[in-house]
Amino acid sequence: MRNNSNYGWLRASAALRALAFTGAGFAAVAAPAYAQDTSPDAVAAQAAEPEGDVIIVTGSIIRRTDAETPSPVTTISVENLDQRGISTVQEGIQRIASNNGPALTNSFSANGAFAAGASAVSLRGLSTNSTLVLFDGMRAAYYPLSDDGTRNFVDLNTIPDDIVDHVEVLRDGASSSYGADAIAGVVNIITKREFKGISGRAETGISSRGDGAQYRLSLTAGKGDIDDDGYNAYISGFYYKSKQLKNNQRPYPYNSDDYRNICRDGNCGPNNVVDGLDDTGAYPGFSPVVTNTGSTFFVRRANPASATGAQTGRYQILNPLAGCNRSTPYTLTPDDLAATDPDGNLINAAAPTTVCQEDLTNNYGVINPDIQRFGLSARFTARIGDDSEAYAQFNFLQTDVGYDGLPTTIRANAPAPFYFPRYSTSGNVAYYGGNTILQLPVYVCPRGTTVACTAANGTLNPNNPFAAEGQNAAIIGRLPNSIEHDESRTRAYRGAIGIKGPINDNWSYQVDATAMHMDLRRKSDGYVYIQHLLDVIADGSFNFINPAANSQATLDYLMPTATATSTSDLVQVQGTVQGSLIDLPGGPLQFGAGVSFRYEAIDSPSLNSDINGGTERYYRLNGFAVKGDRKVYSAYAELIAPIIDQVELNASGRYDRYSGGIDNFSPKVGVKFKPVREVLLRGTYSKGFRIPSFGEANATFPTTGFVTNTANIFNDAYLAQYGCTVATFDDACPQYIRNGSYGQTSLSNPDLKPEKSRSFTLGILVEPMRNVSFSVDYYNIKKTGAITTADNTPALQAYYAGQPIPAGFNIIEDVPIAPGDTRQPRVAFVQSGFINADTIKSQGLDFAANAQIKLNDSITWTTSLEGSYIIKLSTTFPDGSTQRYDGTLGNFNLTAGSGTPKWRGTWLNTLDFGKFALTGTLNFFGGYDLSAMDQGDDYKDCGQMTAGYLPCKVDDYLTFDLNAQVRVNDNFTFYASMLNVFDDLPPIDPVTYGAHAYNPVQGGLGILGRYFNMGIKVNY
Repeated sequence: MRNNSNYGWLRASAALRALAFTGAGFAAVAAPAYAQDTSPDAVAAQAAEPEGDVIIVTGSIIRRTDAETPSPVTTISVENLDQRGISTVQEGIQRIASNNGPALTNSFSANGAFAAGASAVSLRGLSTNSTLVLFDGMRAAYYPLSDDGTRNFVDLNTIPDDIVDHVEVLRDGASSSYGADAIAGVVNIITKREFKGISGRAETGISSRGDGAQYRLSLTAGKGDIDDDGYNAYISGFYYKSKQLKNNQRPYPYNSDDYRNICRDGNCGPNNVVDGLDDTGAYPGFSPVVTNTGSTFFVRRANPASATGAQTGRYQILNPLAGCNRSTPYTLTPDDLAATDPDGNLINAAAPTTVCQEDLTNNYGVINPDIQRFGLSARFTARIGDDSEAYAQFNFLQTDVGYDGLPTTIRANAPAPFYFPRYSTSGNVAYYGGNTILQLPVYVCPRGTTVACTAANGTLNPNNPFAAEGQNAAIIGRLPNSIEHDESRTRAYRGAIGIKGPINDNWSYQVDATAMHMDLRRKSDGYVYIQHLLDVIADGSFNFINPAANSQATLDYLMPTATATSTSDLVQVQGTVQGSLIDLPGGPLQFGAGVSFRYEAIDSPSLNSDINGGTERYYRLNGFAVKGDRKVYSAYAELIAPIIDQVELNASGRYDRYSGGIDNFSPKVGVKFKPVREVLLRGTYSKGFRIPSFGEANATFPTTGFVTNTANIFNDAYLAQYGCTVATFDDACPQYIRNGSYGQTSLSNPDLKPEKSRSFTLGILVEPMRNVSFSVDYYNIKKTGAITTADNTPALQAYYAGQPIPAGFNIIEDVPIAPGDTRQPRVAFVQSGFINADTIKSQGLDFAANAQIKLNDSITWTTSLEGSYIIKLSTTFPDGSTQRYDGTLGNFNLTAGSGTPKWRGTWLNTLDFGKFALTGTLNFFGGYDLSAMDQGDDYKDCGQMTAGYLPCKVDDYLTFDLNAQVRVNDNFTFYASMLNVFDDLPPIDPVTYGAHAYNPVQGGLGILGRYFNMGIKVNY
């Protein structure tokens, strides 16, 4: 038994070990992952360019020789990611300190994410749709699926790793330069302008437990020097594979649904094992609400003459000779059979005498999916005349993601808005919706029989052990010989062309165009097609007693492969001119202006449409669909005014006009003040916007999220019929009430307006000596008219109080607690449209400290500390109420329960000996309170952990990585990494639902445990 009082000490001691390791100098990290002199103001970007060269820093359209802008920028060097042992650019972006909360990691693909197969960044905790991702300053096509069915984003898995030069992260609003979605910041992936020679790498990695293997191969070849030869051409290809990791490959509790060994102060966690004993003494798979989801079939007598399918007696295993499948049999004791609730009712009246206790997470849970990526890129750049330059670039990238799921389900509600009626028939098969169950009939008849199946035209059902008694068999369980399996294949094609050059001595131009197409094929196997299930039950062609005896043709009929292809397209053309107007005391007054046209489209049909009727679809598959397109016409300008040597002003603005009639103007002003050479003060003020996503405005099939019932939506009068009150909700209410959930169905609204934002930053950068810098930046972002569904609480409360449902809502009832029960059912679904209603605020601080010190003639020490602290993240609703999320699990609607930790940071140190370099990285991700105000809790009241078997606060998470590089000569470099040196697995969090027992954003790669990478880089 693990006592979590000691558990916290173990984590603290691990942190001390890591700090001691670092303090001893061994943690001195070789080349920080955020460029050689990485500071949030992109000083490193300047170092990457030859002295005197002009550059464009993200967030500006004007080329300049000074990378110190009013806006804070973080630069990530790909070479430095290698030194940290990070294999992909997308993982490097996920580790940015300002990335928090609703980030979408690859692990979500294995846990039922709407946007399966993708990865996305979320700066400032403001979600994936408020962070703009660019390729060389131009937009990329959205991922064809939306995050949670509503949020458009760019998939980081489409980054062609080996042609990336560096990544600039603008931690400030940038709608004045780029338009919509740049509210929280911008991630700009900069590809290589030229490449000469041949470069390749081969890398492999595996955890200390012998799993989670990954492989990487790449080769890049280029020829020509733009300055000397007038051209450069290169081609690059890569292959990457990461193998599936399952829960049973990790220790307790990440591998189990049974939390009874997680204890604190005498309180232990619940037993969520299928057919396991719960804290009331019940085996909840059987009574009073049927929730059995194990992979062993149980049956119970049911009266076919009853209009409600009334059931009697106990459940029994359908095939006693086969026993329990992948589960542990347990025979109920006399005390188990005699157990009663507070009202004296038998708790286990319907339970079988032998149950099959199945740990679904241990048997089937997946942590990370199979990922395979490969791609090809090519670029040709040529000098035109003496000063102009043109380029053409093409990228192709394919990502395949696949993972295994649970055993095939034969009873479940299809996704909203369809909900099965309480009683429907197909031939002689009765199906009772919701929490009641499918029934095997007494007689079976040939398929196509249109009249009632009786003894006159049918035969006794061989699958029904009660057929000879004239009774139906209510059946529950999952198919033991079939597993749900999901795959996605994303193909991204991107082309870009451009030309730039001088107009005269003071003015220059640049024209760029890009087109990108993505197609995403989704393929799902092992999911039951509802009508076909009813067919094989009615004709008896499916063998439920021995599922392994079914022919492949029968299985294919019952579970036909579900496929759908979604596409996303983008075309963008933009042109800019820039030059000097007049000379000011501090330098030339620079002006830039541009125009842009953009076309965006998404066509994502439903994988599980109900267009042909409610039974002509699959159990459990997401039904969301969206289709839309738009054109955007833009004009923008920027002015840089060096008033004096110490003061520079920056002003920019952009006007966007959308084909749907929406227009927006986004202004921004910034100032930097350098009173002395060692100190830089900076600040910005901007207004931005986010255009309604295609899912919010154009969904052709809505999305539904499910929320567990909480006491605050009920009242005592309603609960009295179930023998409980609001005060006794958690103890006395039946599972039908307290463990029930309702679907929140969000309907699209084509009349939505853009979300508007106001943001400002204030910062200071201090460089007391060469190669040493410190900075602090404050940010404050406010979004108004934030798009959301209305708070469903008033509609739920009205339903349970017997009052009229407020306008704009539709309530769909669930089925009764049992067939024929006359008590008012709980709510199944609440439907409401998206609206512009909320105000969202995010404010916090970014910290950085960087130094590069030459210890002697042969040893250089580089250190870089980066941290981000969220002071407050909150939402204010139209009624004036406010919910606060920072330091908690909220906002569930955005984060999938992965929370918003206040702190995140990285400390890197390097000892470079010339031929040998040793890098150490300390990664810190803060803890958070197990509460969420959007789930009915008060701020940090431990509302999601009232059971008390864990502390209210999830621990901080600290890991330490080591990397060593040996430069054999100019052509060969060997490297090896040990990630998570102390093998510290993520803190326990049983509440989040993006992963099992840990937070997938906080845990990140930490769930792999100690991990080894090694490889070789070759350059000629």
